[in-house]
Formats: sequence, C-alpha cells, structure tokens
Amino acid sequence: APPLECLLATPRPVLVLDGVADPGNVGTLVRGAAAFDCGGVVCLGACADPWSPKALRSAMGAAFRVPLAAAAGWEALREAMAAAGLSVYAADGRAEAVAHYAVDWTHPCALVVGNEANGLSVAVREGMAAGQVAAVSIPMAAGVESLNAAMAGSIILAEAHRQRCADPRA
Repeated sequence: APPLECLLATPRPVLVLDGVADPGNVGTLVRGAAAFDCGGVVCLGACADPWSPKALRSAMGAAFRVPLAAAAGWEALREAMAAAGLSVYAADGRAEAVAHYAVDWTHPCALVVGNEANGLSVAVREGMAAGQVAAVSIPMAAGVESLNAAMAGSIILAEAHRQRCADPRA
C-alpha cells in the first residue's frame, strides 16, 4: 500500500470509507472509485478488509487499479488531508446537507462514506460540526429514507467525475 501522504497528493478525488463494514460494499466502492477516476481509497477505522475474497470479488479487479491505504484514526487522517489541501465532504442524508451536484468537485477533495448501519462516525460528525467537513446529500423522492452506502458513494463519485470531465482544468 502506498504511504497515505502519497495517496492524498493527487488532484483527483479521494474516497474515504469510514467504518464501512460489509466487504461487498467496500469492494463495490473500490470499483466505483476506479470507474470514476479517484486518486485512491482510504479505509478508516473498523473498515472491512478491501483484500478479503468478498471485497475483491465485488471490486472486479479494481483493487489493482486504484491505490488503497489504511488510516487508524480520523484526526491524523483529517490533518493529512488538510496538509494536502483537500476539501473534505461527507455523504449525509440530513436535510441541511448540500446537494451532491451543487458541490464543486473539480478541485482536490475527499469524499467520506459512512458505515451502513450507523452512518458517519462520531469523529467525522464532530469534524462537520467544527466546519472541517462539509455535508453533502443526494436528493431523493419523498418517502425514501436512504441509499445503500455503496450506491450513495458511487452516485456522488459519478457526479464528481462528470464535473471533472467537463472542466478543462481537471
């Protein structure tokens, strides 16, 4: 695995998996990261192993196309992302979050996707409260509570890729 600082030194979006527990979701998100040209994937905290057989099957070979790194704690990762100049966004279904398509994804940034059952970790939510992380959401039809973590992350990464393809600076 590349050193975390090297992975974060990319102009492309970085995907942070905040305790994503299901190996199928981890693999699907790694696959989405490769498909949508992310600079890397960081597994934070108690994340499922991206090299487990189920994650590798779900990734369909993408684990060999996108750099993967691990981060034990949020604070050190947040500081490393800040030092690399990344704007940090977190997928969050709350009404006050900014719509994913209203975010400018053309600059160096990171997207945090939380755990399937509990959402974002307390540490990431504290970062949001402190203004270090911006909440983004996917507008959905009335009556739909939430999306699967892999689906939500992939939808947001697809929008980031669309913007970057349309922007000659990207």
